[in-house]
Amino acid sequence: MTQQGSPSNRSGLGVLASLAALATLATNIILPAFPEIGRSMSVSTQGLAITLSAFFIPFALGQLVVGPLSDRLGRKGLMLSGLILLTIGSIICALAVRLEWLILGRVIQGLGACAPSVLARSIARDRFEGIALSRALSFIMVAMAAAPGFSPLAGGLLSNAMGWRSVFWLVAGLAVMSGLLYMKCIGETHPHPLRRKVSFTTTFTTSLQLLSDARFIAPAIAVGLASGGLMTFFAATPAVLMDGLTLTPIELGYFFAATVFVVFAAGLAAPKLAARWGVPFIATAGSAISLVGGIALLSGSMGLFHFSISVSVFLFGAGLLNPLGTAMALQSVGTQAGAASALLGFLQMSMATLGITAITALDRPIYESLGGVLAAGMGLALFCLLVFRKIHLRRTPRLERASADLNN
Repeated sequence: MTQQGSPSNRSGLGVLASLAALATLATNIILPAFPEIGRSMSVSTQGLAITLSAFFIPFALGQLVVGPLSDRLGRKGLMLSGLILLTIGSIICALAVRLEWLILGRVIQGLGACAPSVLARSIARDRFEGIALSRALSFIMVAMAAAPGFSPLAGGLLSNAMGWRSVFWLVAGLAVMSGLLYMKCIGETHPHPLRRKVSFTTTFTTSLQLLSDARFIAPAIAVGLASGGLMTFFAATPAVLMDGLTLTPIELGYFFAATVFVVFAAGLAAPKLAARWGVPFIATAGSAISLVGGIALLSGSMGLFHFSISVSVFLFGAGLLNPLGTAMALQSVGTQAGAASALLGFLQMSMATLGITAITALDRPIYESLGGVLAAGMGLALFCLLVFRKIHLRRTPRLERASADLNN
């Protein structure tokens, strides 16, 4: 493992953050371009919603394959293969003249994007441990949160200036650049002696072991709920602000961009607070803070000020929980980091799907539905982390608890 603070460490961490951000940026950067794409292909905006499912489904399922395979084959080959697929899929989308080709390109994009998403966390686990891992994951999670925050604004501005196809050319160019930086600054982090033979039976058994290990599954579910809540927030907010409060698309983009600074502040604070109070305690506090934000959104009246304050509280808590909960989940998995990261990513996408589905199914105003989903999710996340803390305290001898909190 490299030493915290070394030049190679800092540059490698920047590349990992870029790779993780690229995967999330590719998911929703096209949203502002939907009207122009629809006019170009004579398809309604509602009809273009299939391009989101075409991306999310292979993105979620692909992580279950990439993660375990990387434990056997190493990270480098799968990372570069994913970036190549992301580039090819983006080029197909950029050149598409029919909806069918756009859908195909999005499927290939999703398959490619799953690799940098899941492997960024696995590589961080390869290179760091303890508080250093929490710091690394905080940086990565801030980048992942920033990408969906800034990408609608960037996508809208780029689409207005150069047309909707330029959005996909941008993603393709970023994928190529990220691959070159990865080869230069990181390379392989999972050497042959640590690799494990993987078969379907082995993968299934490993997944069952992880799912039955409370040290993994309790924080993993909490992180999945927090990340799913973030994606649900991004999906529901356009309807809240544009339909309910008549904000323009550019104003919506600026609102999303502003939320990034909340998550960024939480990401910077998380490792510092964890070093003082312990990772499990601060992660649990983050879930409680997010729960307060969800309840405030659910119980308040509609208005831009109230909505902004409520979601800011939620986002700050989620910004604390995500990196620390991820570190807690990955800390004890050892050479199974790829499979664990894959399950973690799958849980995040599954929780997002459930959250978005619940919002559309609830017969309530959209902001109330969003508040209800966020409050329910973070209440469950808080319960999971309290279970983890109980197990953690029971297994850790009294004299070792203070130092163990810093390393777990």
